Amino acid sequence: MSRLNRLPPETAEARCGEHFIQLRHSYGRLPQAYLDLGAASPLALAATLQLDQVLRASRLDTRAVEAIKLALSEAAGCDYCLAVHVLVGRRVGLDAASIAALRAGTPSGDAALDAMASFARRLLATRGHVPASEVTLLRNAGYDDAQIAESLLVIGSIVITNLFNRVNDTAVDLPPAPALAR
Repeated sequence: MSRLNRLPPETAEARCGEHFIQLRHSYGRLPQAYLDLGAASPLALAATLQLDQVLRASRLDTRAVEAIKLALSEAAGCDYCLAVHVLVGRRVGLDAASIAALRAGTPSGDAALDAMASFARRLLATRGHVPASEVTLLRNAGYDDAQIAESLLVIGSIVITNLFNRVNDTAVDLPPAPALAR
């Protein structure tokens, strides 16, 4: 059950109508996270969707984007985002073992994705205070400066949704992410 007070459904629909229409078109339904975010703050929904739109033009490939989102959703313990990004990860070509490894911080078999996921986890854990060697590791993994800068946008995007879903306790309306073996 949502923790945040929400607009009545008809008011949320009036304020977020175009966004809700686009989301229904994209997903075939209105995902609970977007419904709750829009109902709590149409501005927050619009900003989140705008950032997602900008990220579609990123020079990072979709697998690197998902590596970041899987790693940080696991670190945040965000069940909603984990459910979403396990599904999206599969759609962009990550197999179950790679997804589990990226979530757990263990080798996935793709050194570049591992480097990006590690960078994202380290950046979040140190509040951005990473040594130059971390950036060098990304460069050595094949990422250029534009991709490194764009990874920060991806990190910001997933942190926003992780935080919202954790604060709101958004109901997971997707198949849950598999538990990791510990």
